[in-house]
Amino acid sequence: MTGNKAVAYKEPGKVEVIDIDYPTFELKDGPGVNPANVGRAVPHGVILRTVATNICGSDQHMVRGRTTAPANLVLGHEITGEVVEVGPGVEFIKVGDICSVPFNISCGRCRNCKERKTGICLNVNPDRPGSAYGYVDMGGWVGGQANYVLVPYADWNLLKFPDKDQALEKMMDLTMLSDIFPTGFHGAVSAGVGVGSTVYVAGAGPVGLAAATSAHLLGAAVVIVGDLNEDRLARARSFGCETVDLTKGGPAEQIEQILGVPEVDCGVDAVGFEARGHGHDAKEAPATVLNSLMEITAAGGALGIPGLYVTGDPGGIDEAAKTGSLSLSLGTGWAKSLSFTTGQCPVMKYNRQLMMAILNDKVNIAKNVNAKAISLEDAPRGYAEFDAGAATKYVLNPNGYLS
Repeated sequence: MTGNKAVAYKEPGKVEVIDIDYPTFELKDGPGVNPANVGRAVPHGVILRTVATNICGSDQHMVRGRTTAPANLVLGHEITGEVVEVGPGVEFIKVGDICSVPFNISCGRCRNCKERKTGICLNVNPDRPGSAYGYVDMGGWVGGQANYVLVPYADWNLLKFPDKDQALEKMMDLTMLSDIFPTGFHGAVSAGVGVGSTVYVAGAGPVGLAAATSAHLLGAAVVIVGDLNEDRLARARSFGCETVDLTKGGPAEQIEQILGVPEVDCGVDAVGFEARGHGHDAKEAPATVLNSLMEITAAGGALGIPGLYVTGDPGGIDEAAKTGSLSLSLGTGWAKSLSFTTGQCPVMKYNRQLMMAILNDKVNIAKNVNAKAISLEDAPRGYAEFDAGAATKYVLNPNGYLS
């Protein structure tokens, strides 16, 4: 059968391109596969030839050694592909369709899926609700940073693009539908962003920039992005955001200089558990973003928290952080009647609408996140540059679809 190469996590700080098996309609044993999922038949699945698959900050957490990911885990949960084989239980998706793959794997049958809570599907991960491709403790579904990948429950999970030629033309934008654009949008929506809102987004990485883009799309009056990385802040300014340089201290005073008051209507955490403090040479302080957002979000407001938090972090700064226990000023949140929304974005709740915005030229997410296509073989370099703070969203091009 056709060969298959993939990007695999080897050890902290190291990824390699390795040879793996061509996928079949059965989940086989391998690194990170839950024993209860071994041998699971997937007649409802399809095999995709990957068109584009992106390096994500969530992948980077694993590559840094900040999770319990095993060696040789195949990475990649941001996947767009062309269908090359369909299982016997697939009715509507056809060979040749080009589709976006939500990073959440969901069955479409359980209570949560029927309630559009596809980030916490009950049937795809024996460990806990929720699953994803190529991710630690997510059931062991093989990642998509590869030439070919298996997608289960294809009729339910796949978002088919209406026109193949148009999709390929706009692929650098459409590839963001698998994760970061819906994730950023979910952060903005759950923070209550609407027409005339003032918004603070913590973090100018790709998800933060996607959240800022989404806030503009939702009608925000002012979008402020904070980060310690000047290159990434420059990306935010390039599409009309105000910025806060956190090497100069906390955000409240700088927000006041922009808005006249030291608070915003809506706050988004696009950083997650590897947050650092404020000021020059800031050290890791994982509760910093959440506590500062509670400080600067107006009473009665909301926090959208798409940034990743984990229950197992071998590199945590103390014993509490290693289990995801952070020192939060929950009293501040209670006193201000703030609401919080955390967890995986339910991608299917948003991806079709965002696809239509892209296809009809209402948004240019690829430009805003500075998307750059590189070969699969260049993935180790992409991971290294992204980890060093490059203001770039790296898009892998395993099969030569992208120019």
